[in-house]
Amino acid sequence: MSLILREYTPADFEAVTRVWRRALEDNFPEFMRTKGHTPEEDRAYFRDVILVRNRVWLAELDGQVCGFMAIQGDLIDHLYIDPDFQRRGIGKALLEHARSLSPDSLFLYTFQSNARGRAFYEKNGFRAVRFGVSPPPESEPDVEYRWP
Repeated sequence: MSLILREYTPADFEAVTRVWRRALEDNFPEFMRTKGHTPEEDRAYFRDVILVRNRVWLAELDGQVCGFMAIQGDLIDHLYIDPDFQRRGIGKALLEHARSLSPDSLFLYTFQSNARGRAFYEKNGFRAVRFGVSPPPESEPDVEYRWP
C-alpha cells in the first residue's frame, strides 16, 4: 500500500469529482436527497469555484485517487475521502499536509450533523469554537473548528 499526496492536475478532474460525490452521498444521504446538487452542478462548482479559490491536493493509493483536500491559506475548504478508503489514515495524512502548509493555525467548517467528520477532526486536535448556520444555499447548522 503506497499513499502519495500530490497537487491536483487537470487530468484529475473526473476522479476527484467522483470521490467528492461518493463521499457526500455516503456521509450526507438526507442532505443530498433534499438539498444536494446534480453531478453536473457539482463538477461546475468544483471547476469554477473550488479550483479558482484553493490549492487542491490529492491522496492517491496504489495509483487510485482516493481523497482530496482544498485549502486556501489556513482554511481547509474541503476534505473528502472516498468511502471505500476511509479509516486508513488518508484523511490524517491530508491534515498533516495542511499543517505543513499552514503550521501556525488551521480552521474549517462542517455541518453539525457530520458526526463522523466531527469525531475525526476532534481526534486530530481540532476544537469546536463556534456553532452557527452555513450560508445559503445550504443554510444548515454548522460548526467552526480550529487547530491548534
